Amino acid sequence: MAPRNPAEGLPRLEDLGRLHERRVLVRADLNTPIADGRVGDDLRITASLPTLRWLREHRAAVVVCTHLGRPRGVDPAFSVAPVAACLAEHLGVAVPVAPEVVGPEAVSMIASLGAGEVMMLENLRFHPGETENLPGFAISLCAPVDAYVNDAFGASHRAHASVVGPPRILPSAAGRLLHAEVEALGTLLAGPDRPFVVVLGGAKVSDKLGVIASLLERADALLVGGAMAFTFLAARGHGVGASVVEPERVDDCRRLLASGRVRLPSDVVIAEAASATAEPRVVAAAEIPEGWLGLDIGPATAAAYATEIATAATVLWNGPMGMFELEPFAAGTRAVAEAVAACPGFTVVGGGDSAAAVRRMGLDDRIDHVSTGGGASLELLEHGDLPGLEALRASAARGGAA
Repeated sequence: MAPRNPAEGLPRLEDLGRLHERRVLVRADLNTPIADGRVGDDLRITASLPTLRWLREHRAAVVVCTHLGRPRGVDPAFSVAPVAACLAEHLGVAVPVAPEVVGPEAVSMIASLGAGEVMMLENLRFHPGETENLPGFAISLCAPVDAYVNDAFGASHRAHASVVGPPRILPSAAGRLLHAEVEALGTLLAGPDRPFVVVLGGAKVSDKLGVIASLLERADALLVGGAMAFTFLAARGHGVGASVVEPERVDDCRRLLASGRVRLPSDVVIAEAASATAEPRVVAAAEIPEGWLGLDIGPATAAAYATEIATAATVLWNGPMGMFELEPFAAGTRAVAEAVAACPGFTVVGGGDSAAAVRRMGLDDRIDHVSTGGGASLELLEHGDLPGLEALRASAARGGAA
């Protein structure tokens, strides 16, 4: 059974003891966008720095591993080299990359690593053992090192070899980022201050049915936007034109609406095409013409949602209110972002596009916690625990390695 607060029982970096010249494998989530050979948004890299700096200060030899994208086998287009270059800039030290994930060259580089030095292994997903969670791959990862740190919150909902394997083999701990994520989101599970307002958007309601049901047990209001709102509007019996709808989820939405705590848009921004040059129109949510697409919440809805957010003691926001990457349909997401930033209560933005939006708008420093893991944050809120967290607690309960 998951603990009431999932941060309970997680081993900390300090629990690893003296690290001088010990080799520490750090599982980070540095899955960042790459364009023209350079990192785009470096949020996940900067979020990993407190752990890496702490390990360097304690004279550990640091071996960083991460996945990047979804390569099918070894693919130079998915090399972590641009990530290592960006990490090196932030740390102010060289960060060489092993030409393989496991193997003699990686082992040799790790063996020659000095105290306080940092290196990276190549993309974990270049090896099939990672996603298949093969014990032999985990053993190979761990063989050249002395301890393990999981700082990859955004990957801890996946039972992959680098996440759940090392805690069975090595003394293990949660990094600073992982602890901060779990403590912030754990607050929402263990008893948030009220009123607790949840704002959910994004494309598919099917991706969030479980977390909606879980959050409705705790939330005072759940404000719905994004494309998923149109499946809820269809469940209310409204015509939604050519808007994205999941017909097989209409009955599920109808059941969720019966709680009386789900708020839907009263007006929406529509267009004949999802284009930056489209001519947007604002209509009542129940009056979308045939052939038109709903692409954002309308101004009346944005104002109503902002008012509800302003009075909240706790706010969780996950998912944009519309197709915010296109300016004609960005106003709803912008209004929600500004309202969350201005809210005096405890505010959490649940990763993914929402985190990108607040960073793009320069509002991230006014949010109490901006998560690095969209899918992981939803999984944690739905189930109360994650495979990566369970593995760390089990390691601590055993006193380290099995």
